Amino acid sequence: MPDSFTTLNLDPLKSVSLKNEPFPYMIIDDIIRPEARGEVVNSFPSLAKRGSFPLSSVTCKGSFATLIDELQRPELREMIGARFGMDLQDRPPMITVRGYTTMRDGHIHVDSTSKLITLLLYLNPNWQSKQGCLRLLYNNHDLNTYAAEVPPEAGRCLIFKVTPNCWHGHEPFVGERRTIQLNYVTSDGVAERQIKRHRFSAFLKKFLLPKKDEAPSTR
Repeated sequence: MPDSFTTLNLDPLKSVSLKNEPFPYMIIDDIIRPEARGEVVNSFPSLAKRGSFPLSSVTCKGSFATLIDELQRPELREMIGARFGMDLQDRPPMITVRGYTTMRDGHIHVDSTSKLITLLLYLNPNWQSKQGCLRLLYNNHDLNTYAAEVPPEAGRCLIFKVTPNCWHGHEPFVGERRTIQLNYVTSDGVAERQIKRHRFSAFLKKFLLPKKDEAPSTR
C-alpha cells in the first residue's frame, strides 16, 4: 500500500513513537519522500494573504496537487486511526492551506470539538527562526513550558488527537510560513460548514482586507 504513494512516505507513520502527555501526538520528520520534497515545495500555491484557505480557493498543481490527493486517501486515514486507537472510517477529511503568519498569529488554543484529529504538514525549507515553532503545551497560559516544539521545516508533520487539553501555540512570526492542515471531522455537515466559512473568509480577504493582515489565526 505505501508504495502507491508518490509524495507521502508512510513508513515513519507506522514506526514513530506515539506520545501521550500532555495529549496524544506524534511528530514525523520525513513524511514527504525526499525525492518529491523539492517539487512539492516549489509547486506550493501562491497565497498573497494570511489566514487559512480552503482547497476551493487555491490553485493546486503539480506535485502539490498530488500531495493533496494523497492526504485525502482512505489508506492514510486508516493508518492514523490505527495509531491513535480511533475508528475514523466514516470521518471525512477537511484540508486548509496557509502561506503567511503575522504578529496576530500563534495564540494558545485548543481545536474545536468537531475535529477529531489534526495533522499539520509544514513546507518551509531551511527554517531558521525560533519564532513560529509550534509548541505543545501543558496549559492555556504558559507558552514557555512545553512538551515538544515543532519547527515548521519542509516535510515535518505533527499529528495529534483533539482533546479538551490539546493546548498549542507559537511565538509570533512575521513572514512566509507554509502549512497544510488536515482534519478528520465528526461529519460531512461539519466539513461543509467549515469549508463554507473558510471560503467566505477567503472571499473577504481577496476583495476587502489588506495583504497579510486579516483576522487572527493560530497555526
